[in-house]
Amino acid sequence: MGHLGHLKAEYQELVTRLDTNSVGMPYPTTEQARRGWQEILEILYTTEEAALGAQLPLMPASLEKIAKKTGIAAPDLKLRLDAMADKGLVMDLIHPKTKKVQYMLSPPVVGFFEFSLMRAKDMIPKKRMAEALDAYCHGDAAFANEVFGGDTVIGRTLVNEDKLDQESMPDILDWERATHLIREARNIAVALCYCRHKQEHLGKACDAPVDNCLSINAGADFVERRSFGRKIDAMEALDILTRSRESGLVQIADNVQNRPSFICNCCGCCCGQLQAINEYDLHAVNPSHYRPVLDTDKCTGCSKCARACPVTAIFMTATIQTANRKNKIFPAINLDRCIGCGVCAQACNSKHALSMKTYTNKTHVPVNAIEKTVRMSLERGRLADLIIDQGEGRGSRFLNKVLKGITNLSPVEKVLASEQLRSRFINYVLKTVKDPTEAS
Repeated sequence: MGHLGHLKAEYQELVTRLDTNSVGMPYPTTEQARRGWQEILEILYTTEEAALGAQLPLMPASLEKIAKKTGIAAPDLKLRLDAMADKGLVMDLIHPKTKKVQYMLSPPVVGFFEFSLMRAKDMIPKKRMAEALDAYCHGDAAFANEVFGGDTVIGRTLVNEDKLDQESMPDILDWERATHLIREARNIAVALCYCRHKQEHLGKACDAPVDNCLSINAGADFVERRSFGRKIDAMEALDILTRSRESGLVQIADNVQNRPSFICNCCGCCCGQLQAINEYDLHAVNPSHYRPVLDTDKCTGCSKCARACPVTAIFMTATIQTANRKNKIFPAINLDRCIGCGVCAQACNSKHALSMKTYTNKTHVPVNAIEKTVRMSLERGRLADLIIDQGEGRGSRFLNKVLKGITNLSPVEKVLASEQLRSRFINYVLKTVKDPTEAS
């Protein structure tokens, strides 16, 4: 791996730029993690790409605006940006109607970490990359805390709809259904699971399918266009979903209600999001609005639910029986740790002993990507970067969406936003625009 203390200035400037994003690439504390951190940068970026990346916007911008900012002629800049997009370092986003192209610097997650191992062809040394990622992400808790340490996280659990009890069925909303998200997606792509592919190069992969990482909508556009995956139709995507559920995998989607960009099929042993729960005890995934409920009369105590739970939220407990020297074994469920996936109900050996029911303590799911970004930036002290830096050249439409996201915050969050921004205009908006959740 690279020599510590000799990180070139181009990479240092790139990291500084990445760290203004809602999710950055923080400097780790242990030698093992520091070596992985440096290795990731040096594997993925040439010094020229790092220097250019340090100047790129973190929100989509036109080629002309980027050319003006960087001083690079548009034709040459396009060639360089396209080359970086082929590696997943830059995302080129094409408006589905106007066909206008905008570019942005890919974040670490969901971004160039995943793209680095989402395809089999060797644009980079895969094993070396997997080792560097493992060292950085698991060498200490710095990166896990950066990604999963806030209240707003990247992914949300999608409950196994087949395991909902009849009373809860009418309550499930369309955006909570994986099947609905797939049927309504305007484009779908499938790629190698980054997490399982990484574990494969480390010799730690489980036997779950690898070719089952689903991108949808704008995410699928990029994945297909840059050959990180292949285009599929809704029928094949639903088949992948069914097989994944039968294999005991968790469906984790983009943590937004409208136009999510991915649906992962995850296992507790390989998935980076679930590993953060198991390894660092972080609330790394926004749980679904459903929890398993046990019918003790039907439970045989087989323990399949406890063995299947991807976040070890179920443990078996013994109960004394009348006139019987053998204890009865029941599963006990830690509802604070449970992510509401329904894998336990899928694994249940008894007919309907476990079913998924509506949970009263529901968590907030951002309406869209802008609200999610606002909340993540706020929680990480980077809201000013989002509006002042990332909002540069984005125009009033972008700022209006950001302000709408701010007005959806709680009163306490609004105070924190005000302190971070220290702007008379923003303070005026926070005071005068009525919270839409308040009663009229």
